[in-house]
Amino acid sequence: MIPDKIELEIVTPERKVLSEMVDSVVIPGSQGYLGVLPGHTPLLTGLMIGELSYIQGGKEHVLAVSQGYAEVLRGKVSVLAERCEKAEEIDVERAENAKKRAEEVLKRKDVPMDDFRRAELSIQRAITRMQARKHGLG
Repeated sequence: MIPDKIELEIVTPERKVLSEMVDSVVIPGSQGYLGVLPGHTPLLTGLMIGELSYIQGGKEHVLAVSQGYAEVLRGKVSVLAERCEKAEEIDVERAENAKKRAEEVLKRKDVPMDDFRRAELSIQRAITRMQARKHGLG
């Protein structure tokens, strides 16, 4: 028998962000977004920077996640993320400032490739955080 709920657990190096029974989950997997319902086939995927959303009691919740892994088992989704913030925790001004700083790095000439890549990722994280805040708080 397929269960009607799935356990969602999200953990970062700093804290357990979430441990709830939910109706469905959408994960920003390394190959694109992945929808998970109860009884989903087990899998392991990397995470990209993006919005993780879940439905609980008919309400959508949105979080911003950055890199890590997600494991899907029949009754549980475990997310191990480098960073994760609930929409209500996101400081939009801080995200905008981080985006501006990273854009300034990209404008400079002779930026080392490592710094260039870090700036690109910083912009992606900032945009995702702003979008998650907007989508999560409607």
